[in-house]
Amino acid sequence: MSDDEHKEDLDFEPEDEFGTAGATQAKIKKLREQLKEAQAKRDEYLAGWQRCKADSINEKRDALQQASRQGERVKDAFVEDILPSLDSFDMAVAHESWEAVSEGWKSGMGRVQNQLLDALQKNGVQRFGKAGEFFDPRRHEAIQEVEDGDAESHTVLKVLRHGYVAGERVIRPAQVIVRK
Repeated sequence: MSDDEHKEDLDFEPEDEFGTAGATQAKIKKLREQLKEAQAKRDEYLAGWQRCKADSINEKRDALQQASRQGERVKDAFVEDILPSLDSFDMAVAHESWEAVSEGWKSGMGRVQNQLLDALQKNGVQRFGKAGEFFDPRRHEAIQEVEDGDAESHTVLKVLRHGYVAGERVIRPAQVIVRK
């Protein structure tokens, strides 16, 4: 073989070399675009998954809050059904004929009343309303206002019907007579 023949074998065509590099660059560019598209889809799917997860957490929290509120409404309704019985005890004790009732009956009635009040207290319900406390329009319902020189203004003089609260929530306001 002559040198010319070897020269032909070893000659590289610069156009092919640049063509291959150009093709590689084009492939790299195309792959980068595909990578960007895949990353964008990944970000879109991730954002959708995160929204779905947040929605699920919020829905669970809302369901728990709704169940809690429903439980409070049921408890309040039950308490409201019991309150007339407690009012009857209070009216019986306040009536003038109470003095004529035997001590055995008074004691028994007092125990039943205390059992009802204890049951309410165990369930977070407190009774309120006492003569001498300051009138609070959020907790008291003024049935009558009277002039009384001895008492301080806006003071509860007499409780006509006790009020009941569960935590800060007023189930029933106390009905009271208040000094002007």
